[in-house]
Amino acid sequence: MQPRTYLITGATGKTGVHTVRHLLNEGHAVRAFVHQLDERSAALQNEGAEIFVGDLLEHDDILRAMDGVTGAYLCYPVRPGYIQATAYFADAARRAGVEVVVEMSQISAREDSLSHAARDHWIAERVLDWSGVPVVHIRPTFFSEWLIFPWVLDQIVKENKITLPYGNGRHAPIAAEDQARVIARLLTQPSSHIGKTYPLCGPVELSHGQIAEEISAIVGRTITYNPSTLEEYRQHLQTYDLPEFVIQHFLEVAVDYQNGIFAGVDGVIGQITGQAPQTVADFVRANHQLFEQ
Repeated sequence: MQPRTYLITGATGKTGVHTVRHLLNEGHAVRAFVHQLDERSAALQNEGAEIFVGDLLEHDDILRAMDGVTGAYLCYPVRPGYIQATAYFADAARRAGVEVVVEMSQISAREDSLSHAARDHWIAERVLDWSGVPVVHIRPTFFSEWLIFPWVLDQIVKENKITLPYGNGRHAPIAAEDQARVIARLLTQPSSHIGKTYPLCGPVELSHGQIAEEISAIVGRTITYNPSTLEEYRQHLQTYDLPEFVIQHFLEVAVDYQNGIFAGVDGVIGQITGQAPQTVADFVRANHQLFEQ
């Protein structure tokens, strides 16, 4: 009997790489959709994945990638074009007769979002819903990996501080690896989840002051949280040459964060996978070397 094949887009990204590995470990065939060949795609190929090089904004690429797959994971970066990519993806999935599309949205996705990316995610969800393709939407809060993005990690390592315009807001950071366990389960056992939208959060809700305390206890030095203004944040992000589309998103979701949009604790991952997600402390311990000076 031939193994079922699953299409994973963003396959070398944070959630994609772990999803590929979970599926391979379970004995499934995986078609890993990547934008270019590099050492990351080579690693996945060495582990047994079929590598497909393509562009989610090219309809023909998606049609070819979707051919013969059982289910597909749609993950798109924070950049323009997501609605177009989703329409192409929905069309290809419908033609292929897939059992499920698992779509990576975000917790801030809503009709009245001021973030262009978050509103695009909300509309993309609707496109998939209207298409008639069996779909499950996942809406994660901020990833635990947010702490190791350069514009956050550099200040932790060099200045012993976290400087973000998040006020006293709170969230329960969720690691990409934990999200991947859910994604793999939704792909391989979709029947009871079709049509649902799941918020994905970690197990413990924390303020950034508390996150700084968690990091401090593990790295052995004091890390402080220093709230910044939105304008200070903009200027900081610009030093990293981020696209304006990304900066606009980060600024608007910072306001969302202050207003509680990112709050919540896990009620999904443990239930669906049987294993609770890791805490911030778990994540920092696992990546301890990155936080060293």
